[in-house]
Amino acid sequence: MYRIAPSILSANFARLGEEITQVIASGADWIHFDVMDNHYVPNLTIGPLVCEAIRPVTQATIDVHLMVKPVDRIIPDFARAGANVITFHPEGSEHIDRSLGLIRESGCQAGLVFNPATPLHYMDHVMDKLDVVLLMSVNPGFGGQKFIPETLNKLRAARDRIDAYEAKTGRRILLEIDGGVKVDNIAEIARAGADTFVAGSAVFGAGKDGDPNRYDSVIRALRAELATVGA
Repeated sequence: MYRIAPSILSANFARLGEEITQVIASGADWIHFDVMDNHYVPNLTIGPLVCEAIRPVTQATIDVHLMVKPVDRIIPDFARAGANVITFHPEGSEHIDRSLGLIRESGCQAGLVFNPATPLHYMDHVMDKLDVVLLMSVNPGFGGQKFIPETLNKLRAARDRIDAYEAKTGRRILLEIDGGVKVDNIAEIARAGADTFVAGSAVFGAGKDGDPNRYDSVIRALRAELATVGA
């Protein structure tokens, strides 16, 4: 029911392949891949070549989050590089429906990302093209930020929209959260409606670098908290 998606933004890039192998072996479900362009957000990270390099390392879902503007030019590159899911911000596209269609035509699942102050109405007329809705619980650009509590209310509103759509169509849309997710708040976030959790520093910051078991305890702790939801 729940997916844990460690963000490699917080990984050791000198050992990225090993880090990904270890975190998946420790029980993570997806690999979250943050792409920043120093234009839409004030940071610069990684591109399709890195995605292509890590694709042979894991069979896990690679969840590419495009914090870039414009998005359409780069979408096919990430699809060819091995992405499974590609999400983008509505502010990064001139034609949201077209960008979502491009992602799906490229063979990937598609999603929209909502910053803390971005209204949810952008999803209303493109639900048929959405596989994922990602809510940012921090302002995008840097890892290690604190969770913004108001996101819980936004999660509940997004969950209501998604559940109503599923009841009408039978099609499931995932609801993902990104930013400040930790052991001590993941259960509360799940109760608000999230089913997929991006955790960067909480996971990749755990244990001693180079220890192949360093992620086991934190991912177990996250799972244990999620197991309390609905109990």
